[in-house]
Amino acid sequence: MNSSSGRPIDSHSHACSSTAESTAAKPKLSARMRKRSTKTTVFFTILVLLLAFGVLVPVFAPLPSLSSHKSPHHHYKKMNVGKFEIDEDMFWKDGHPFQIIGGDLHYFRVLPEYWEDRLLRAKAMGLNTIQAYVPWNLHEPKPGKLVFEGIADLVSFLKLCQKLDLLVMLRAGPYICAEWDLGGFPAWLLAIKPALKLRSSDPAFLKLVEKWWGVLLPKISPLLYDNGGPVVMVQIENEFGSYGDDKAYLHHLVTLARAHLGEDIILYTTDGGSRETLEKGTIQGDAVFSAVDFSTGEEPWPIFKLQKEFNAPGKSPPICSEFYTGWLTHWGEKIAKTDADLTATFLRKILSQNGSAVLYMAHGGTNFGFYNGANTGADESDYKPDLTSYDYDAPIKEAGDVENEKFNALWRVIQKYSTASLPSVPRDKKKTGYGPIQLQKTALLFDLLDTIDPADVVESENPISMESAGQMFGFLLYVSEYAGKDYGSGLHIPKVHDRAQVFVSCPSGDNGGRPTYVGTIERWSNQALSLPNARCVSNITLYILVENMGRVNYGHYLFDKKGILSSVYLDGKTLHGWKMISIPFHNLNERPKISPFVHAAYSGFTKVSASASKKLEHKSENISKVPAFYAGCFSIDKVNLVNDTYISFSGWGKGIAFVNEFNIGRYWPSFGPQCNLYVPAPILRHGENIVVIFELESPNSELVVHSVDQPDFMCGSSKSNVHQL
Repeated sequence: MNSSSGRPIDSHSHACSSTAESTAAKPKLSARMRKRSTKTTVFFTILVLLLAFGVLVPVFAPLPSLSSHKSPHHHYKKMNVGKFEIDEDMFWKDGHPFQIIGGDLHYFRVLPEYWEDRLLRAKAMGLNTIQAYVPWNLHEPKPGKLVFEGIADLVSFLKLCQKLDLLVMLRAGPYICAEWDLGGFPAWLLAIKPALKLRSSDPAFLKLVEKWWGVLLPKISPLLYDNGGPVVMVQIENEFGSYGDDKAYLHHLVTLARAHLGEDIILYTTDGGSRETLEKGTIQGDAVFSAVDFSTGEEPWPIFKLQKEFNAPGKSPPICSEFYTGWLTHWGEKIAKTDADLTATFLRKILSQNGSAVLYMAHGGTNFGFYNGANTGADESDYKPDLTSYDYDAPIKEAGDVENEKFNALWRVIQKYSTASLPSVPRDKKKTGYGPIQLQKTALLFDLLDTIDPADVVESENPISMESAGQMFGFLLYVSEYAGKDYGSGLHIPKVHDRAQVFVSCPSGDNGGRPTYVGTIERWSNQALSLPNARCVSNITLYILVENMGRVNYGHYLFDKKGILSSVYLDGKTLHGWKMISIPFHNLNERPKISPFVHAAYSGFTKVSASASKKLEHKSENISKVPAFYAGCFSIDKVNLVNDTYISFSGWGKGIAFVNEFNIGRYWPSFGPQCNLYVPAPILRHGENIVVIFELESPNSELVVHSVDQPDFMCGSSKSNVHQL
C-alpha cells in the first residue's frame, strides 16, 4: 500500500478491533440546545443563591427539568439513552445529533465465516451504520419451509453488527430489488393460481406477505435500538415510486410493521430523487420517513430540498440511502467501473454540510448458487442476466480487498467527518493459486436420467413452466416425441426463458439412441431451428434443456416465469405430449446439501494429479455440445494455510461449478466478462478438495481448470472489457 494514501495500515491482518465509537456528537448544537445551555446556567445561578440564603435542598430530590419540555428526562434532545429519532431535520442518537455514514453489505452474499472480517473493513473505512436487505426467497425457498441458519442466519448477522458497534438500517422488503432473483420474492409465488399481482394490494398477495412478516418481524423486534439492539430504521418496500402508485399496498405494509415493531421505530421508504418517484413511492405525514437516492454525480442538495417536501416539517434529515460507489454488470457487457475521485468528491458534498449517506455498495460480495438477478430493456425479450460476481466496483472488493484507490479516496473523506477515531485498516487477505486441476469426464447428463426420482417427472399435454413443475432454479429438461421422416423439420418456440439447448435422438439409430445436439434458442435472440433429416423406425425423441439464468428483479417485467412458456411448434403444428424432468442441483440454502447429480458426477471419480510438472493427459475426446459432468481435485498441504482462491474457466464454454459440494455459481467465459469464480477459504480444507463442473457446451480441450490468485474480468469478445461510467 502506498503511503501517499494518507490512511494508516496495520502490519497484522487481525489488527481490526471492535473499538466502540464515541456516542458524543461533534456537529454544532442546534439553537434549541444552546437555549438549554443558557437555562442550565440560570438554574445553577439560582441554586447557588438559594444555598447562600440557607435554603436546604434535599439531596435525593429530583432535579427540575432543564428544558422547556414537560418531560423531566430531556437534556440535549433527550436524557434517556437507547433512542434513535428524527427531529429538527436531523437524526438523533441518545439525545445527540447523529450523522449516518453507512454502507450496504449483504449477509447473503458473504459466507458467515467472513461476516466479521467484512464488517471490520467497513468500520475501518469509517462507516457507523450497515444497511442490509432481507431476501424472502433465501429464508423461505419452499412454502412454509423456513431457513434462518448458515448464510441465512440474519439474527446472528445483526448481533454481530451490534458487537462491532455498528447501527443497522434494515430493508425488510417484501420486495428488495438488489440484483437478486425476482427481487427477493420466492419463485413459488409465480406458481400460485390465480396469478398473484406482486407489489400490490392484491389480497391474496398481502395474505402471504402477512404470513412471512409474521415470522420475520418478531425476530427483528428484540433487536430494535429502543430494545437494546442495533436496528435503528426499517425500510418499507424499495423504490416503489419507480414501479407503481398503489398507496393502499404501502399503507398495509406500514400497518403490518407497526403491529410487530411498535410505534417508535423509524420506518422509511427509499425512492429516486425526482418529484414523480417521490409522489408515487412516499407516504405523506410523519408516519414514515422518506429517504432518497440518486446517481453519483448529481448535485445532492437540490434533491435534499425536494426530499423535504415529502416529509413532515422538521422530519427530513438529508440522506442519500443509496450513494452509488459503482455499478452492476451483466453477462456480455464490459465490467463497470466508476471513478474513485469523482465518487469521493460527491460524498464530500453531502457529508461536509451534515448530510448523511449510505454507500451502495460498501462491499458487494458474490451471487453464489442461482440467486443472481437480471434486467430487461425495451421489452422482456431484451434480457440481461447479472454476473456471478457482485463486486460492484465497491471500495471493499469481492474478496474483501481494501488496498485500492476507491477505498483510499472514500476513507480520506470519511475520516474528516467521523465522530470517532477510525480503527486501523487491515491488509488484504492472501490469495493462493493452487495450480492446474485436471478433470475427468464422469458422466453425460443424458446418462443420468435413469437416476431421476419419478416424483421429479411431470407429464402434461403442453409444456409447463419451471415453477409449475416445482423446479425453481437451475435447469428443466423437456422431452417429447415426433414421427421421423425423410425431410427436416422446423422447430419454433415463441417464448422460452431463458436459454434452451435442443437435442434429438433416434432410439433405433446406429449410435444407440444417444442425443445429438441441434442448436440453441435464446430468449434475447429467439430464432427457429431446423431439425436434421432422420429416417427413424421409431419416433424421434426431442430433448430441450432449458436454463433459468436468473429472474428479472427490477421493472414491470418482474413476473418472470422460467422454462418453455408457450406452445412448441413443429412445422407450424403444435407438438403435444410432454415430460418435464427436474435436474436437481442444490441452491445456496437448499436441502439436501448434496445434489444427487453432483454426487453421481464424482462418485466414480478417479483422482488425477494436479501437479503442474506432470504432463496433462486425458484430453477431451469427441468434443460435442452435449452437457456433461467433469470432476477433479487439488490438495492443500497441512503445512500451508488455506487461503482464498479463484477458479479460472479459460477455454471452457458455459456452466455451473461446485467446490466441495458448494455451488460457487455460473461461469461463461466465452461470453464474458467474468473469467474466474471466487472461492472463499472457508469452502476449502486441508487435503483433498473436489471440483465438479456441469459444462453445457464445449469443455476445455485439455480438461483443465486452474486455481489462480486473482480475479479476471477480461473474457469475451473484447480484450478491453472495462466500461468506465
